[in-house]
Amino acid sequence: MADYKYKRVLLKLSGEALMGSRAFGIDPVVPQKIADELKPAYEAGLQIAVVIGGGNIFRGLSGAAEGMDRAQGDNMGMLATVINSLALQDTFEHNGMQCRVMSAIEMHQVSETYIRRRAIRHLEKGRITIFAAGTGNPYFTTDTAAALRACEVGAEVLMKATKVDGIYDCDPVTNSDAVKFDTITYREVLHRDLHVMDATATALCHDNHMPIMVFNLDEDGIFDRALRGEHVGTTVVEG
Repeated sequence: MADYKYKRVLLKLSGEALMGSRAFGIDPVVPQKIADELKPAYEAGLQIAVVIGGGNIFRGLSGAAEGMDRAQGDNMGMLATVINSLALQDTFEHNGMQCRVMSAIEMHQVSETYIRRRAIRHLEKGRITIFAAGTGNPYFTTDTAAALRACEVGAEVLMKATKVDGIYDCDPVTNSDAVKFDTITYREVLHRDLHVMDATATALCHDNHMPIMVFNLDEDGIFDRALRGEHVGTTVVEG
């Protein structure tokens, strides 16, 4: 563990990432890839929390755009994150990694109810702890849930795994001249409206001095390298 810079981290994953090459749902290859990335840190005794979105199954905003009540759509989206969390838990446990799912919405048959002190205890015991169902409230994204839980459990950094290798001044997929930032401040992210995370999540991290690290999880070994303090992706810090 001495070789690692960070000892307690929260990893934010998008639900869309679980689709892999599929158009919907979960591609089993992806959870296994995530487990492979996390296992060296797990075996080294690091404390790992995870928040995953539900966009591969349902997005509240998409439902609202098609006429559904926003709160109802968000509730459905939160339940989708529970499905993804259980899928990750199953994969982690099949790889010999102890794991607990804690839900912000009570559903005792499939998960524990989120209690901050119990979550910290799971982390201290070396169990990967997945925080499901967002914040339990509509109108808040899983980005905000990740920022909130990272602050609550005392994570040293919030790591967001995306489809790109960091933060750019514009979309690198559609703009070949996009410029990547090595570091950027919270205020600049908000001012430029870069959509690293939603504005509420970014402001929450800013207010609580929680650094955000953004990188592409598809790059082999990148999670372990980030934990060791190597510069990967882009880091959002105070100015």
